[in-house]
Amino acid sequence: MKTNELWLSRRRFVASASVAMASFWLAPWHLKAAETTMLRKTIPGTSESLPVIGLGSSRTFDVDISDPVISDFIALIQEFFAQGGELIDSSPMYGSAEQIIGTLLKRAGDRDRLFAATKVWTDGEQAGIRQMESSARKWGIDSFDLMQIHNLRDWKTHLKTLKTWKAEGKIRYLGITTSHGRNHRELETILRQEPFDFVQFSYNIEDRSVEERLLPLAADRGIAVLVNRPYQRGALFRAVKGKSLPSWTTEFDCYSWGQFFLKYIVSHPAVTCVIPATTKLHHLQDNLAAGLGRLPDVGLRKKMENFFATL
Repeated sequence: MKTNELWLSRRRFVASASVAMASFWLAPWHLKAAETTMLRKTIPGTSESLPVIGLGSSRTFDVDISDPVISDFIALIQEFFAQGGELIDSSPMYGSAEQIIGTLLKRAGDRDRLFAATKVWTDGEQAGIRQMESSARKWGIDSFDLMQIHNLRDWKTHLKTLKTWKAEGKIRYLGITTSHGRNHRELETILRQEPFDFVQFSYNIEDRSVEERLLPLAADRGIAVLVNRPYQRGALFRAVKGKSLPSWTTEFDCYSWGQFFLKYIVSHPAVTCVIPATTKLHHLQDNLAAGLGRLPDVGLRKKMENFFATL
């Protein structure tokens, strides 16, 4: 809790240590940027906005609750909120991730700033209700800001429930997701027919297939966009291994390859927030720094695409 003096002291210590670490391995610009506010984008059709960098949990928070690494995760969550992060995304599909998130929020999180997003991933109305109620208990919250239908699974059944829950105030927003290009055509049809507030899919400088139809559709329909797999599961970093960042990236306040990839994503007008998953503090700091300063314009985005294509 913010009122807990011990917690505040630790939070200040972590924040101070983080800045010191950043000064060691990042450009000096980051010391100045750390004092600025993260860029935000408005959720279409509302007056509410979200920071452009969130936190995913796929493959990262699926650990045993007794694992000593939990202490590192606490510092990670503290830093996430301290640097302006809000949206945390998870799913029952991600093993123990939801339980871990709940533990971290209880021990170190700032629930007042949390934008809680998870998914329903099962078949059948009652099974879906039980799963969503279980997710809330694991997170230790009364309700979710965003509930998403994961990978289109039994979407017609769950959408009925989510419409009712939204009307009753049990959730604030409803969404639908996929990480698979093979589902894009079906997803497009669904988005044209149903009133979703959010959609989540994969998008990065290497995989730009959603630029053709899904991103324009989301913009036209007033649907907020969350982006997963921003690093193509590490393939983008492997592609640039040993390569120097071009000097012209300073034109949009970019000082690392991670920031290069994230700034490319969030500079698209239709993208609301990107959710890179990590449990490493220095990676989190670098991710969040992508939400600071300038973003590339249309011309710079094309330059980024052309440069990456030559690697």
